Amino acid sequence: MDTGSHLAIGLTLAGLAYVDPAVAQNPELAQAVLIGTLAGSNAPDLDSLFRLKGFSHYIRFHRGITHSIPALFIWPLLLSVPIALACRSPEWLPHLYAWSLIATVLHVGLDLLNAYGVQCMRPIHNKWMHLDVLSIFEPFLFAIHIGGLLLWFVWGADPANVFVLVYALSFAYIGWRAWHHSVQLRNVKRRLNAEGIYHVLPDVLWYKWSFVVETEDRFLFGKIVRGAITLEETYPKEASNEVIRATMGTDGVRAFLGFAQRVHVSWSEIKDGYEVVWSDVRFWYNRKLPFGVVVRLDRDLRVVDDRLGWRKKAWSPPYV
Repeated sequence: MDTGSHLAIGLTLAGLAYVDPAVAQNPELAQAVLIGTLAGSNAPDLDSLFRLKGFSHYIRFHRGITHSIPALFIWPLLLSVPIALACRSPEWLPHLYAWSLIATVLHVGLDLLNAYGVQCMRPIHNKWMHLDVLSIFEPFLFAIHIGGLLLWFVWGADPANVFVLVYALSFAYIGWRAWHHSVQLRNVKRRLNAEGIYHVLPDVLWYKWSFVVETEDRFLFGKIVRGAITLEETYPKEASNEVIRATMGTDGVRAFLGFAQRVHVSWSEIKDGYEVVWSDVRFWYNRKLPFGVVVRLDRDLRVVDDRLGWRKKAWSPPYV
């Protein structure tokens, strides 16, 4: 999810921690748990620092090892031990570790639910996993968590009662979105009746979805609005040739192919050579393929330039 949502969840988990009698009875421990849940809710995204080395490094490492199975247990250890030592209260360690662990697991779990995905099964395997259930920003989830924080901080409501309700609503909402996704996926398969790999992708609006289907020789794209399925575009798969193969050694293409799962590649002649466009079709939106690599070659098939990243404004959809 987005950073703002992870921050909100870190705060609300500190409120939920009041169901733990030790936290409820000790204000100093409650403050220490707040530090742990805030840090645990955001620690896996420290890999975003790789963006400073370029987008190819970022795409290789973001949501990778820092979101892996070992990391789920290492982050809470790295957080809870220093906090307990700083507070000179080693007896707090089990509580700090437990709530930091919950925060870290929730972070990775929520990332798994959106379309970008996460390598959460490392080191068992390095496959990108994504359940396509939630948008990266979910207004409903954000609103109820912010509402709970207002009840706690502004009106002085009992945090245990408030956040038991907030998290019950959150998990119920996620369950409903997962059910709705499965219904839409089933409907698209029935409507298109084509052999292939299907993805139904969420929007920030509940009633809107997009879909991508990869068959043996083409990609199919469309949208679902209030249950109405519309097939909007079909892209044929490009046969590999020497122009396309000449781009595969570039750093940008190697990084892209390590991440992308449904890949469309096309090429065209330009004034001084060729342009090859690699796109991840999962992020198709409004008749555009906004994520991938653009490589320019000269007439001798030497790489002149390659650009990896989003070909859209940061505030424009899709939100993944």
